[in-house]
Amino acid sequence: MSLLVKHARIVDPAQKLDVSGSLLVVDGQVAALGAGAEADPRAQGAEVVDAGGKVLLPGLIDLHVHFREPGQTAKETIETGSRAAVAGGFTSVCAMANTKPVNDSVAITETMLSRAAKADLCRYFPIGALTRGLEGEELADYGTLKAAGCVAFSDDGKPVMNAAIMRRALKYTAWLDVPIVAHEEDANLSAKGYMHEGATSACLGCLGIPSAAEEVMVARDLVLAEYTGGHLHVAHVSTQGSLKMIRDAKRQGLRVTCEVAPHHFALTDKELARFDASYKMNPPLRTPADVEALLEGLADGTVDAIATDHAPHTLEDKDVELPIAAFGIIGLETALPLTLELLVNRKVISLARAVELLTSGPARCFHLDRQGLGSLAVGAPADFTLVDLEAKVAVDRAFIQSRSFNTPFKGWELPGRVLGTWVAGRKVWG
Repeated sequence: MSLLVKHARIVDPAQKLDVSGSLLVVDGQVAALGAGAEADPRAQGAEVVDAGGKVLLPGLIDLHVHFREPGQTAKETIETGSRAAVAGGFTSVCAMANTKPVNDSVAITETMLSRAAKADLCRYFPIGALTRGLEGEELADYGTLKAAGCVAFSDDGKPVMNAAIMRRALKYTAWLDVPIVAHEEDANLSAKGYMHEGATSACLGCLGIPSAAEEVMVARDLVLAEYTGGHLHVAHVSTQGSLKMIRDAKRQGLRVTCEVAPHHFALTDKELARFDASYKMNPPLRTPADVEALLEGLADGTVDAIATDHAPHTLEDKDVELPIAAFGIIGLETALPLTLELLVNRKVISLARAVELLTSGPARCFHLDRQGLGSLAVGAPADFTLVDLEAKVAVDRAFIQSRSFNTPFKGWELPGRVLGTWVAGRKVWG
């Protein structure tokens, strides 16, 4: 089976490509790319897609999603989450372990993979629990979980407060060559807070979460990463202090990577003046100074990936008083449009850098590049998305494919319509 996508603008930062040409797919793999692809003998008789000059990108990769299955399928299922992913141009997702039951066993990992295979939309990579039951007391069995398909380990949603546990986790995974994904939060400092601690929280009379709650844990884990040689991946970085420490650690040669979520570069804590739980997430929205620091990190290479932290919730979870509302928002469908509007169109970063942060950057973080993901190199899996950079999308219920609609971006109009998404050369969206 062969497919020829012609008249495309091909942007692939992993190969330093931004060219006009065609993509030839044979048996699910990239067979030829660029101006000569149409002349390849294998293009004879291929199904033809005319891209009409639109932008063809490697399939986007999200390192941080919560698909809620098993256990909380009223919020999301693997099928509905996967549909949201491909609608947003994502061909690979990495799903966190805080399901019910927790993904701390081979049986749960295999159940997840089986349901993802049944959905048959995007590539689904489970993240195993860092500790059994996410209780922070006993390491999960990383070896068997990795063999079953887990690509990283995390207690995301909960911090690992015990430094000895985190030390052992980093040491063990250094030997396995997989990352530890750290939710950096000192629970004693965050306590019962539900927004950023600062001038806005003081004016509103709301309990705050100080920047220090994140930063002291980042500092601790960077020390432990240096001590153990483990690969530390810092999830959803939100403060300028955290980013500075990560930048310094990288300069020292530590094995550290990090991600930033679109809502943390799009919004500030001032939005909480609405008392709308659509703006409640963890880490919380921070100050304009923190946003500026994140933008600098996205531009200078400190940040490795943009990840959504897609966290679906029901209306009952969110349409309540702010202190008791659930943390988290959805993000798969809005990630690319927000990146285009707030980073590329405002000239914070180039289009190539934006694509890197959504493709080859995340692939390197979790070693998915070893499977050929994150690039359209010849021989790689033919995972790609076709995007109209100029066409606007309205963020409304019809646009959102997730089972939930807890987004602070409802009503926004953004550039970047996904025209189609292909996984292994098979069209799964559009």
